[in-house]
Amino acid sequence: MSEDECLFCKIGQGHDPETRIVYQDEEFVAFKDIKPSTSHHYLVIPKEHIRDPKVLTDEHIPLVERLAAVGRKVLEENVGSSENARLGFHWPPFNSIKHLHLHVISQTNEMGFIAGGIFKPNTFWFVTLEWLLERIKKMKPANSN
Repeated sequence: MSEDECLFCKIGQGHDPETRIVYQDEEFVAFKDIKPSTSHHYLVIPKEHIRDPKVLTDEHIPLVERLAAVGRKVLEENVGSSENARLGFHWPPFNSIKHLHLHVISQTNEMGFIAGGIFKPNTFWFVTLEWLLERIKKMKPANSN
């Protein structure tokens, strides 16, 4: 899929008027998930097209940390707290959009049975932010031989 066809690239560029953006800066956009698992379910995306969490390297650690900071800020502003929250990524091939996106889900106690399974931490289809950071920190530096 080209960046021109990517829905999240269009959202990041401000070309999707139906998306309810809750946060935006020069690097990231956050918006409500169109199929929320709880009353506070957001997605945070980089404006830069990155295919999925599997392609991230140690060079992306600062980007992932900033992505998480935006997610926590969105929760603070919209929920008042980032407690009882789940931050994570669907792992390929279980990601529906081929553009890196962090699920930021608050009030996880509201999740139904199916959503609880879809967003179950550290399964082969959904990984937590912490798991992903540990994975990429263990990688060889991209510039080493």
